[in-house]
Amino acid sequence: MSERDGTGKAELTALQAALAAEHAAVYGYGVVGGRVGEKRRGDARDAYEAHRARRDALVRAVRDLGGTPEAASAAYVLPFPVTDTATAVRFAADLEERVAAVYSDLVRATTGDRRRTAAGALREAAVRAVRWSGESVAFPGLAERTGAPAPSASSPA
Repeated sequence: MSERDGTGKAELTALQAALAAEHAAVYGYGVVGGRVGEKRRGDARDAYEAHRARRDALVRAVRDLGGTPEAASAAYVLPFPVTDTATAVRFAADLEERVAAVYSDLVRATTGDRRRTAAGALREAAVRAVRWSGESVAFPGLAERTGAPAPSASSPA
């Protein structure tokens, strides 16, 4: 395998991981939207639409590299019960932090326009995480890497 083939494989793997994270985020925002209070429902709807758009772009990117896009799972296991506005807000922040982590991997695996797009997605996820949680980290997408491997965006059920 040539170096380019190895780079392309790493890029495709990172794209597939980002796609899986976006599938999970789209599902997750369906949960958030159903539990979050009226005051934050617009934020949930905006995030849902943003993740759908990113998901669709990633499907095209995977196909452009000759891959078969990962399909969404029928359902995902939530990291904790989402029963009210407070837990919905916490879950939304968690979703964005997990998405940011996956995009940090995509930034590392890509170059050029694809890297710029991944960096933009990382930034957007980090900003949404701060808006949901009210807290920020120095290096979004990397904080959780201090002692443990990056979590997946969510586990399929």
